[in-house]
Amino acid sequence: MKALVWQGANELAVTRVPDPHVRNEQDAIVQVRKTATCGSDLHLLGGYDPFVRRGDVLGHEFLGEVVEVGPQVRKHRVGDRVVVCSFVACGRCWYCQQQEFSLCDNGNTNPALTEAARGVASGGCYGHGYAFGGFAGSHAEYIRVPYADQGAFAVPEGLSDERALFASDAAPTGWMGAHLGGVKPGDVVAVWGAGAVGQMAARAAVLLGAARVIVIDRLDDRLAMAREQQGVATLNCQTQDVGGDLLERSGGRGPDVCIDAVGMPAPGATPRTWYDLVRQRLRPESERPVAAREAVHHCRKGGSVFLLGSYAAGVDKFPLGAVMDKGLTLRGAQQHGHRYIPMLLERMARGEIVTEQFATHTMPLDAAPHGYAMFQQKTDGCVRAVFEPTH
Repeated sequence: MKALVWQGANELAVTRVPDPHVRNEQDAIVQVRKTATCGSDLHLLGGYDPFVRRGDVLGHEFLGEVVEVGPQVRKHRVGDRVVVCSFVACGRCWYCQQQEFSLCDNGNTNPALTEAARGVASGGCYGHGYAFGGFAGSHAEYIRVPYADQGAFAVPEGLSDERALFASDAAPTGWMGAHLGGVKPGDVVAVWGAGAVGQMAARAAVLLGAARVIVIDRLDDRLAMAREQQGVATLNCQTQDVGGDLLERSGGRGPDVCIDAVGMPAPGATPRTWYDLVRQRLRPESERPVAAREAVHHCRKGGSVFLLGSYAAGVDKFPLGAVMDKGLTLRGAQQHGHRYIPMLLERMARGEIVTEQFATHTMPLDAAPHGYAMFQQKTDGCVRAVFEPTH
């Protein structure tokens, strides 16, 4: 089959790889109909993850049709249209029982790779290298889905592929940031990043009852989309006084909840930003935590900061003193999509959550290297490039 594979730092190629097969009784094989780029892919694309190998298939946000099931699959049959959570979870371990699915004890087949660095194994994720289980990604004609009864969800009839696709990763990631960030009715919420995840975090905050939601970015087209589609206020971080405006919109205190939906690719033009960029390029550090620092700085005393952005390793000069002195609650997580996807599909079917506008550029899989270049460089108003491997 055809697939998009990583060939080295910032080098991608569409080539032929072996077809997937059912390996375990709970597996399903899904023919991929749509698969999207994601900001967390840029970390891998740039060569900052040592556990991504030449020839690895990328991609983790996808929707498709079941073409084969293992003998223990009970919820799905051949021909079912499903959206699949980007993280692999067994549904039975202690963490899954706590609904912390991305922490599943059984989702990662290579636990030793991260146990030494982090104390415990990372969860399993499609298309994210051997540290996350070595699962082949979704930028391919077919994909093996382990624990299919847990991670694949039937798409309601009448719900379009274009909308349901983003229930795989962007929508549950954004919802988790608002939910676990503790958004309550009447809160003021600030979200850094107007990409798909940031807009979904903002929409979740609105639906959870926030009085004011402000999305911060540097790209006017994305900010316009956030205003028009999510009904939130926006700030351009390059042309407006973010700190002053946030204070004004929050009674002089600062936002109650601040969500970093940017992560490592955060842009900027300050001395601190250039310091981060140089250190990242030279490899002493792998992250540029610009948005995370700003979220901590601008959050009100006693508020909550949630990190949704993609961070893989250590950072330099993170403001831990401010976290302590301000009495902040600081949280972060990979997305617990199994917890949210059924609810999100229902809201999508009712029109409460609309996501198809994120698919600004749809193309065949053969054009995927070009699609990633557009996505990485944010040219032509690209929010997400979506590939159709079997069209």
